[in-house]
Amino acid sequence: MARRRILCLWFPRLAAERLLRRRNEALPPPLAVVGERRGAQVLTAVSAEAEALGLGPGQGLRDATAICPQLVTATEDQPAEAAFLTVLRRWSGKFSPWVAEEPPAGLTVDLTGCAHLFGGEEALLGVVEADCAALGLTVRAAIADTPGAAWALARHAGRRAAASRSGDAIEQEAHATRARAMRRRALAPPSGGTLGVIAAPGQMRQALAPLPVAALRLPEGSAEALARLGLRRVGDLLDLPRASLARRFGTEVLRRIDQALGLEPEPVSPARAPLHFAVRLTLPDPIGLREDVEAGLDRLLPPLCERLKEKGRGARRVRLQAFRSDGQVPMVEVGLARPADTPDRIRPLLALKLETIDAGFGIDMLRLSAVETEPMVARPHRGPSSGAQQADALADLVGRLGARLGMEAVTRFHPAESHIPAKSALILAAAWSEPAGAWPAPHTPRPLVLFPPEPAEAEGSPPCRIRWRRRLRRIVRAEGPERILPEWWLDDPDWRSGPRDYWAVELEDGERIWIFEAMGGLLSGGWWVEGEMA
Repeated sequence: MARRRILCLWFPRLAAERLLRRRNEALPPPLAVVGERRGAQVLTAVSAEAEALGLGPGQGLRDATAICPQLVTATEDQPAEAAFLTVLRRWSGKFSPWVAEEPPAGLTVDLTGCAHLFGGEEALLGVVEADCAALGLTVRAAIADTPGAAWALARHAGRRAAASRSGDAIEQEAHATRARAMRRRALAPPSGGTLGVIAAPGQMRQALAPLPVAALRLPEGSAEALARLGLRRVGDLLDLPRASLARRFGTEVLRRIDQALGLEPEPVSPARAPLHFAVRLTLPDPIGLREDVEAGLDRLLPPLCERLKEKGRGARRVRLQAFRSDGQVPMVEVGLARPADTPDRIRPLLALKLETIDAGFGIDMLRLSAVETEPMVARPHRGPSSGAQQADALADLVGRLGARLGMEAVTRFHPAESHIPAKSALILAAAWSEPAGAWPAPHTPRPLVLFPPEPAEAEGSPPCRIRWRRRLRRIVRAEGPERILPEWWLDDPDWRSGPRDYWAVELEDGERIWIFEAMGGLLSGGWWVEGEMA
């Protein structure tokens, strides 16, 4: 059985070089990516030009601009950087199918049985360096027997341990201990040159010994605590009794050492391939009529739906692309209120937008893809008039309206958990919400129309007359009061006038309105009109 070999790729300037690739300048300026760490603006990544001027990750933004006034900065974009790392993961699949991401800027590749396809490990590292140079990326690569050792060598090989005034420093040690310190420093580093670091098989202890303890991926603060005791290199830890090391610093330090040396297994967990649902139809001659596009759509929908059914998925967003002979690619995209895996629910929505496709000089190819999918949830069937069929009909209606107006424009009301009348309902997008099963019944009648409170003048409780909208009107009937208290856990500006006593009153002309008297709080009280009764 072949010995396990792991390749670790680290891109120390990934965030900055991603932006430089987009700028595509012949002479790039010093560039730094800025992020917030513990309430302060610091540099998270710098370009090679900025690093040559003395800047580095973790440096404060003010200090960096003082050192380099011409520094160009950009805000950190973690989702975009993660997406770029995913692209690099797909590129590294050429070396092995077993690739895992190490956010925010690393990849781990299981090379077992694959290096000979490239002429050996050194030749493989040469391919890595050439590809990354063509992409404009800085990479540090290392090959070892374990993921922990490869990770350590890629990030810390060739670096000296951080200086710290401790009894282990050579200039502070007694004469009797200097010989031991000199032997530690004389440990030869693993082989490797500009193409990366290659640790000899079975020699993980010798390869890791000169590295700083931070190379073991220790918990935050553990490396500093070890350095204060003079334990700055991995070799210092390997010489200590395991029992005392675990008692002083915990078992996590021992676990990391065992993983790096291969004593404890550490699997490489590759990312699952994303679900991909797309079909295409290549045409022998260009087409330009709507009927021809519809005929092509009818041929594409069945195989797409079959693939969705095989995976138990339903399409929520479908895209149709028309590749024209002049290179242009017009497309239409529709959303569905419910996941669908049948052509009869997807085709009517696409047909509504086919008229927006400009065929130009002709369409050579059609491509249909489900860009957004969800698991299909089976619903019980209870006959032709079942509620499930009514829900499907409502979802189809929402989909057709969304194809015309946009999915965000089609909304529905949903009950909210609040005793405040104006907050008793939420407005939700119909495509991304389920209809409410039942609305809670209020204790007293509620107005048919609610509007922002309008000031009124009245006397008494209940009042006999009310002046509202510049008209003095007589009250012939009143029902109430219903006292509603504000939500004390919220500071709502509309309820700073304190508790309210609500009345449903009938005016002399037959109009019924909903009024309340504010008892007063941070603001003075008074009478207000808030709605019209049925």
